[in-house]
Amino acid sequence: MTQPQGALLVGSVNYDDAEKTMRVAASTLGGALKRIPDGEVGARFHWILFQPDVIGAADGLERIGDEPILVRGLDARPVRIADGVDAASIVLPPLGYADAAIESYAVFTRLRSEGAIAPGVRFQVSLPTPVGVIAAFFRGVDRPAIEPVYAVALLAELARIVSVIPHDDLAIQWDVATEFAVLEAGGYEETFGGAYSGWFEDEWTELPARVAALVNAVPSGVEVGVHLCYGDAGEKHFIEPTDTANLRRFAEAVLSGLDRPLTWLHLPVPIERDDDAYFAPLDGFAVPGELYLGLVHREDGVEGASRRVETALRHVPVFGVATECGIGRAPDGTTEGILETHAAVASAW
Repeated sequence: MTQPQGALLVGSVNYDDAEKTMRVAASTLGGALKRIPDGEVGARFHWILFQPDVIGAADGLERIGDEPILVRGLDARPVRIADGVDAASIVLPPLGYADAAIESYAVFTRLRSEGAIAPGVRFQVSLPTPVGVIAAFFRGVDRPAIEPVYAVALLAELARIVSVIPHDDLAIQWDVATEFAVLEAGGYEETFGGAYSGWFEDEWTELPARVAALVNAVPSGVEVGVHLCYGDAGEKHFIEPTDTANLRRFAEAVLSGLDRPLTWLHLPVPIERDDDAYFAPLDGFAVPGELYLGLVHREDGVEGASRRVETALRHVPVFGVATECGIGRAPDGTTEGILETHAAVASAW
C-alpha cells in the first residue's frame, strides 16, 4: 500500500474559539496536518447563514422577513433587490471573512511562536463561492443580477486577506456545495426552493468556470484547494451522490480552466459507501496536487473509515483523509473523537 497524504480539516470545527481549535488540531494530528483552519468560529458557525445579516444592510437590498427559506430546518431569511434599484449600483459592505481571517491569523502566529503549531504548517481560510451565497438567499431574477456584485465583494475580501497574511503562510479553500444542488436533479428546488431558470444556460460549463476563476484569483504563492460537497445541514446532504462520476466531471472541468496549480482537491464519501461502485469513476483520475477523500465519519470511527479506505485504494492509489464536510455542527463532545479518527486513519496504511 502507498503512504497516505495526511489529513485535511475541511473547515468548521465544533469549538467556541480559534485558539482551542488550533491547539487541539495541532496536538492531535501532528505531522499529518499541513494546514490548520480556525474552525469557522463565531458568526461563521453555520457556514454562510450569517451573510444575509451582513449584505441585507446594503442600500438597495431588503430582507424578506415573512418568507423564510428553510435549509434543512435552519431559517435562512432571504434578501431581495428593492424595487427600481439597479443591482450594478449596489455596494456591499465588508463580508466579514477578511476580518475573521486576520484576527485568527494573529492567534495562529502566536501559537506557532509558542511551539504549539509546527513550522511549515499553513493557516487555512475557507471561503464560499458567490453562487453558494446567492443561491441560498436570493430568488428568481435577482440571482443573476446580484451574483456579480457579490463576487466583487468576495474578491475584495480575498484581496485583503492576501495583502495582510504572508503568502507562504496561507492556504485558501473554496467551498463548492450549492453548485451540486444545481447540477443534481431535484437537489436545488428541494434544498433552496424555487427554480433557478434564467441564471445559467449551461450549468456544466458555467459553474466549473466560475470556480476556476476563483482559484485563479488566488496569488501563486498562496496554496489553494477546492472542497466539493453535497451540503451539510443537520449532518445530512441535500442529495446523496450516486457515485463519484459527477464529482470527477466537475473537478476535471475546473482543472481545465486553471492558470495556476491547484494544491488540493477534496471529494466527499457518504458513510454507507464502502463499495467499489462509488469509487470506480475515479479510476485513472490524475489530480495535479493532493487528493483528500472525505471518508471519516463520527458514527463509525476508525473501523468504518478503514473499510472505506480499503475500497478507495483499489481505485485511487494516493490520497489523504478528511470528513465529507466540516464538523462544526457535530454533536457536542464528539469533536475530539473525530480528530483522533483523522489521526489514526491517516497513519494506518
